Amino acid sequence: MRNTFNVFSFLLLTSSFWACKPNAKIKVDMLFFNGVVYTANQSFEVAEAFAVKEGKIVAIGTNDEIGDTYASENEQDLQKAVVYPGFIDAHSHLLGYGKVLNQVNLVGTVSFDDLLQRVQNFAANSNADWIVGRGWNETAWEAKTSPNKTKLDFLFPNIPVCLSRVDGHAVLVNQTALDLAQITEKTVIPGGKIEILGGRLTGVLVDAAADRVKNLITNLTQEEIKKSFLAAQEKCLAVGLTGVTDAGLDLNELKALIDLNNQNKLKLRVYAMMNPTQENFEYFDSVGTINTPHLVIRSVKLYADGSLGSRGALLKQPYCDDSTTTGLLQHPWLWYEKLCNQLYNKGWQVNTHCIGDSSNAKILSIYAQNLKGKNNLRWRIEHAQVVEPSDWNYFGKYSILPSVQPTHATSDMYMAVDRLCQSRLKGAYAYQSLLKQNGMLPLGTDFPVEDINPLGTFFSAVTRKNQKGEPAGGFLMNEALTFDQAIKGMTTWAAYANFMETFTGSLEVKKQADFIILNKDLKYENDASNIQLMSVWIDGKRIKTE
Repeated sequence: MRNTFNVFSFLLLTSSFWACKPNAKIKVDMLFFNGVVYTANQSFEVAEAFAVKEGKIVAIGTNDEIGDTYASENEQDLQKAVVYPGFIDAHSHLLGYGKVLNQVNLVGTVSFDDLLQRVQNFAANSNADWIVGRGWNETAWEAKTSPNKTKLDFLFPNIPVCLSRVDGHAVLVNQTALDLAQITEKTVIPGGKIEILGGRLTGVLVDAAADRVKNLITNLTQEEIKKSFLAAQEKCLAVGLTGVTDAGLDLNELKALIDLNNQNKLKLRVYAMMNPTQENFEYFDSVGTINTPHLVIRSVKLYADGSLGSRGALLKQPYCDDSTTTGLLQHPWLWYEKLCNQLYNKGWQVNTHCIGDSSNAKILSIYAQNLKGKNNLRWRIEHAQVVEPSDWNYFGKYSILPSVQPTHATSDMYMAVDRLCQSRLKGAYAYQSLLKQNGMLPLGTDFPVEDINPLGTFFSAVTRKNQKGEPAGGFLMNEALTFDQAIKGMTTWAAYANFMETFTGSLEVKKQADFIILNKDLKYENDASNIQLMSVWIDGKRIKTE
């Protein structure tokens, strides 16, 4: 989307839209009128106009209702443009996205040779200690075969190479990286997989095995971390995001966010989850949780399994396309039981990555042991990608939030059939069914796993089609969301999941004026091709975007 705000430039009108109204009016900072304004409030009301003062919505209603009562030197005729509450990504990786901007971009590669060419082009202009990239997806290649390190070893015999799969759960590395990580054919890493073919390492590592190599890559300095956050922030604002969730950060990364917030450099509203490290626990036990308008830190991110694409998702039955495995459990179940109980006693929110039906079932039961019934702790299952229907009831009974990413459904659909078989798809990407359990469904993208653009989230949710318009009838169309549901998932419900619903997520009186203006109404569009982002507003101020 490109910025075309000039169409809606500020006007100090000599002949106001409301000139005929009485003069005794309440002065406000700005008036917006003659628009289609989706409030995303409980009744999902649609208004025409609203007034903003000191960064907050002070009134919202019809043109006449607002015009009769309020006046401002700054009036904006929306000319029937469409206003939505600022979109919130309920599950993403802000820092990870910022890092990717300085790595080899492997998204969209059509073959292994294409991948190699991109890596060579990047390396020719880099003097870094490591060659790092992300985004390959062998299931989208012309020849759908798993990559192998042989050519990497030939091209890069002396510098370590680490190339992450699109899901971030598998990597392809060269021999130099394997040597640094002390990984051989005999190495065993709990919670990880070291791929061996014909008795030799292929260079493909999954989950905990991949982490052993990733942990060797040179850490960024605090200033580099801050620059990565800020670079990612600009990209988010440019596509209409006003809030994001960073799903899993270490203490030095969280401290960088805190510094940026204290320096008033966070334009976005950021909900940050901490990784379950001892230093995180000790620090936040000491200073307490962070609850500010632009930064909230009060939750812990756990990983139960890996991804479906990498066959690391933990399934109740073996994979249809590999009967030798049911996936990878990241820690013993007792570890989750003890940690969840500790976090419950601290009053912290727990958010667990669960892809497979086995991991979902077990983590839901562990949650239930602690939550015991209805509550307001807002514990979340991140992804809830494959959940057996018999386990759906946990969400409603224990007030557990399924946090899902609609673009995963449309990106994964062909691969998912291979991994699960058609017969086991009933509980997969079951957004409408999950929504019915609790009455809400926060939506995100998981970027940089998926594209950052929230319009992809919306159209994947309601049409169940990918960007190519496939499949014609929609993927598992009975689980599609309605327009209202998708918008709430990207605004009101996402804010609730992030403990920010008191001041953002909907356009209501006393809430912050966080909103975006689009040239088209999403309700009447089939895809994003004709939609332009006109402007982005946070705290009642127009944000300059790229």
